[in-house]
Amino acid sequence: MLILLAFIIVFHITSAALLFISTIDNAWWVGDNFSTDVWRMCATNISTCTALTDQFREYQSIQAVQAAMILSTIFCCVAFLVFILQLFRLKQGERFVLTSIIQLLSCLCVMIAASIYTDRHEELHKSSAYRIEVSEGQYGYSFVLAWIAFAFTLISGVMYLVLRKRK
Repeated sequence: MLILLAFIIVFHITSAALLFISTIDNAWWVGDNFSTDVWRMCATNISTCTALTDQFREYQSIQAVQAAMILSTIFCCVAFLVFILQLFRLKQGERFVLTSIIQLLSCLCVMIAASIYTDRHEELHKSSAYRIEVSEGQYGYSFVLAWIAFAFTLISGVMYLVLRKRK
């Protein structure tokens, strides 16, 4: 049981790390001479970054992605704290339902963020406010990590749902 518990803790921490990396790092959309995410666009050949503000077309979509990724990360961290508290407070045989619900909310938020970005990526990168042409890019590793974090948080949430506290 101790090995299972250690695996669940490591899995949850890995999920949180993936969420932090995908939210913070500047690689949701990349090209030969630029990288962009939900916070800023950086030109690699001249080493300048431009913050994404309301001057960009589809800024409301970017804000929705930002909010959903932040919420997802917060929910994942709160779920871990609740899990640790429940680990010592629950009686044998009780389920970690609250932890599961919070982790599944994290899963839902990251899915919403990645889905919005997937749906709106063409419109997001056609703004005239960009200093260079960014429409000819491809999804970066932060975007892929967001989808992997979705899978990890979903699996983690389901694991908590079926997990029973045993000796």
